[in-house]
Amino acid sequence: MADYHIKHITRYTYASTVIDCSNQIMLYPVNDSLQIVKSHELKITDDPAIEVFTDFFENRIGVFSVVEPHNELTIQSDIVVSTTPVIMPKDDMPAAQQWEELIKMCSIFPYMDFMHREKFAADDQIKKLLSGIIAADKSPLVNANNLSEYVYKNFEYKKGVTTIETKVDEILELKAGVCQDFAHLLLVMLHMIGIPARYVSGYICPKNHELRGEGATHAWVEAYIPFYGWLGLDPTNNCIVSDRHVRLAIGRNFSDCTPVKGTYKGSSEHTLEVSVIINNGKAKKADENDIIPSFSYTSKNPGITNNSYQRFLEMQQQQQQQ
Repeated sequence: MADYHIKHITRYTYASTVIDCSNQIMLYPVNDSLQIVKSHELKITDDPAIEVFTDFFENRIGVFSVVEPHNELTIQSDIVVSTTPVIMPKDDMPAAQQWEELIKMCSIFPYMDFMHREKFAADDQIKKLLSGIIAADKSPLVNANNLSEYVYKNFEYKKGVTTIETKVDEILELKAGVCQDFAHLLLVMLHMIGIPARYVSGYICPKNHELRGEGATHAWVEAYIPFYGWLGLDPTNNCIVSDRHVRLAIGRNFSDCTPVKGTYKGSSEHTLEVSVIINNGKAKKADENDIIPSFSYTSKNPGITNNSYQRFLEMQQQQQQQ
């Protein structure tokens, strides 16, 4: 069992006073047999009341408003969580029997919700890729792992080239992206071969800074394995998700799992700073002023930007109205 303390800080500083700030947060970690939440505390500017509800996918969502004039909004989430290693599927049933089981599962609730095939121009291109990777005589688990490995080996982990609106066609053309792009592509491939798959947002907890995706929220995929259940695959790091991943939310895609989004009235000029600090075991005491943001940028006009990475951050963290 591994223990982690996670501090996730989102801070907006506005050029002038803003009002009527309404937000939705998906910062509540999953609590189940594999992930035990020992404590969770939220600190928000002006200490607003938070209304919490459960969505269709059983994610906990918080909604709050800061109506009074303010020049800064800070959302701080402090989590202490224990994770348990995943027991791998035995994969000892005949592959044909497993595929037959999947055919049945794909047409019933809730698995049918995670079989949606989006439309894109590169359909034939992906089918051609799949024909060289998929082995029909192998189990769904083997094929899912092979697809995750393919994405890891053939796409460059590169910040600043995509946004959350980037389509599969562009990801294929760029052969690059970040965690949500890797997850997006793997989802498409799994759906195309008949394996229910869902998007997962959360955190990755490296021991020696050897994994990609730390210092921010992370994304991966869970594939449904017959006679076993949901198994996490992280194509960004080419690994099975186990006790070093902390889950926040699941959904069909990124938009179902957005950690923070909201609206406000006021100046469009603002600075956004996001920090994610993860410690093994007990939290280390530190002055908040000493925390260096993982991401920081200033936007003068959120509607127009020449930096796609800024656009990604902006869309992930905020939807703004005048």
